Formats: sequence, C-alpha cells, structure tokens
Amino acid sequence: MPKQKSVSRHIVLTSHPSRFGPKPIPIQWGAADPMQRGPVIATLVKQTHRNVIGTHSGGYAIYRALAVASGALQSDHRADLTNTSPVEYIGPHPSWYEPDKIVSLDPFGAMVGEVFASYCAQGYDIRPTIAITNAHINLPELQEAVAKGRLQVDGKIMKPGGDLVVTKAAIEPVWYLPGIAKRFQITEGELRRALFEQTGGMFPDLVTRSDLEVFLPPIGGVTVYIIGDIAALTDPDKPLAVRVHDECNGSDVFGSDICTCRPYLVHGIEVCVQTAQEGGAGVIVYCRKEGRALGEVTKFLVYNARKRQEGGDRADSYFARTECVAGVEDMRFQELMPDVLHWLGITRIDRMVSMSNMKYNAITQSGIKIVERIPIPEELIPQDARVEIEAKKAAGYYTTGEVLDADSLAAVKGRSLVD
Repeated sequence: MPKQKSVSRHIVLTSHPSRFGPKPIPIQWGAADPMQRGPVIATLVKQTHRNVIGTHSGGYAIYRALAVASGALQSDHRADLTNTSPVEYIGPHPSWYEPDKIVSLDPFGAMVGEVFASYCAQGYDIRPTIAITNAHINLPELQEAVAKGRLQVDGKIMKPGGDLVVTKAAIEPVWYLPGIAKRFQITEGELRRALFEQTGGMFPDLVTRSDLEVFLPPIGGVTVYIIGDIAALTDPDKPLAVRVHDECNGSDVFGSDICTCRPYLVHGIEVCVQTAQEGGAGVIVYCRKEGRALGEVTKFLVYNARKRQEGGDRADSYFARTECVAGVEDMRFQELMPDVLHWLGITRIDRMVSMSNMKYNAITQSGIKIVERIPIPEELIPQDARVEIEAKKAAGYYTTGEVLDADSLAAVKGRSLVD
C-alpha cells in the first residue's frame, strides 16, 4: 500500500485581520521581558496563531513542502523538543533590549521552550530559531599548525590528533521589518514592496498585513563557532578574536585556489585558537552568502567571463565582469552582520581577522570597538588568487592593520571588499 499523502486542504487568503476575529500574539520588538516581547510563531499547525510572515527553516521550507506533498511528512507534525535545549546558554545581554541593535535574528530564539513555556502549555507551536550544541572539528591545516609549533595541544581546547573543541550555534534569519528599513535608511513600505516584488509575489502578507512586522525570509542563516570560554566573550579583561566569513563553497570545502577564502578562514580559526589558549576566546561567524550573496551560478558565470576575456583574467576588470553579469558587484550588505555579535554580547574585538573595510565599518558603526585588524599572511595567498588581491588592493577595498578615518570609510561605503 502506498503511503497516504497528508496535504492540508485549508487555504487561508491573505487579508487584513478581521475587526472581530482572533488576533495573533503581538510582538513588541526589543522588549526586555520575553513575555512582553512575545514569541515568534511561524508554524502552520494553527493559522490563527501565526504572528509573522513566512515560515521556519529559510529556503529549506521548500523541501518541507515537498515532503508533505509526497506523503513523507504529516502536515500537522509538531516537533518533539525533548532534550533539545542549548548545551550552553548565551545571554541575555543588554544589546537584546535595544530594538535597533538586533533586527535580523531573534535573540530569544534558542530559549523559546523556557521563556515561552506558558504559551507552549496553551497549545502554541513555538519553534526555536537558534540551536546551540558542542562539537569537535578537525582541519588538516590545524594539525600542520601544531606540527610547526604555532598551536599547542593543551588537551582542553586542542585535543591530541588535532580535534578542536567548539561550541556552535545555528541561527535562522528573523527580520524585524521596521528595524531593517531603518538600518538601510529606507521606508518600511519601500522594503516591503521590494521584498514582495523580487520574490515574485510569494509573500503577499508583506503588502497586505502591515500589522505583521516580523518576516522569516527564505535565505541561508548563520553558524557561529565559539572557541574557548563563552564567558570570555563579554569579559573586558580577556582577549577576543573574531573572523566573520562569508560562504565560499568552492574554496571552503573543495579547496579552489582562485580566491583566498579557505586559507583566510583557516587562518582565522588559528588566531581564534591562539587567543583562546591565552585565556580569551575566539569566534568564527560563518554567513551563508555564497558568491557575495549573488549565488554560485552567477559566480561561476563570472569566472568564465573573466578567464575568456582578451588578455585573460586581469585585476583591472575583476569587478566589471561581476557587474556585467549580476548588475551589482556585491549584495552581501554587511549592515545586518553585526547583529550576531550583539547577540553574543560582544562590545570589543581585540583581533579582527579581516581586511574588509565594509565589515570593519559595519561593526564599528554598530558600537563595537575593534582594536587590531589582522590580514591574511602573504604566504597563504594562492597564486591564482593574486588577481583578486591585486584588484581589491588597487580599488582600495581593504585595509591592513590601521584604523580608517571617517572620510576613508565613506569613500569605500557600498563597495565590494576583500573577503
């Protein structure tokens, strides 16, 4: 017998809420009391409970739809969250209660079972948007660093055999639309209209439900790797190293040598380990923004265009070829990136493993101090990546070590940067 399909037959037309119908739990973004702030309810089990636009899991929601349509998943499935609570707790921190500090994730997202227990007891299906666990990671480059004496096997942070002990957090995007609009200095109406149109009308609530101010966009999230004592993240007497890294599957996973992504990522991890072994902590923030958030198809098209042009791959046409294909050089928009640092409670970074002016600008303008900027060592730059480095050096997109003044920062605002 084939498995019986379970496809919901309920169709809810998007409209403004009825004056007399049930009202969803309001969300007061930035409220210190989580019960006053309100839970993010994006599940589909009971439509009248929903108080946000979109659903959980970002782009993976499409796979969930396929599983329901094929009969592999019951449409009314409710997650059993027994023993899924964080292995380490982060926060709350003062930055959680400033509505302008965090606008692209739910700071309470890892602890919904605890802070919204009373709602759960009433039958509300509230899902975490953040999960925190412990793990070991092992990279051959770290074993090489141990062999060369740059890293030490201490048995706690770095284990024999090269295993690195980390705490890691996975974060789904949760956008507070008024805050996103303010961050980009546009009106909320302009933001909603662009989101509605550029997703092909997938989310009509964006333009019909102004009462719903929170949106779970179908995009990739963020993974955070914390090395060392979590308490050191907010301890002013202990050093902190941070590497914010934007995804590059070809280099990070498969070792492509056309860019510096994996070498810089591994170097960032090494600096984080060294800092943790000094009694501080290190943080790797890994953002799913493949190909400068233009996507891997666009990136590969640009690779072909760069290599086939007259004279071959050249620094002077590096960004022009991207703009010809995509219409823009970079869509990562680092303005939202500091939110995860504020979620961690970070107020100062002693060692920022990045040369990117855009990242530096976004972080410091959000109120976090950066003491030192650490460039990628010259010997770690692959030969084929020299075009990238020279192009960005000529364009003034990155800085090594020194702090930029306001005029210099303004000159590079909105431009694509080294990492």
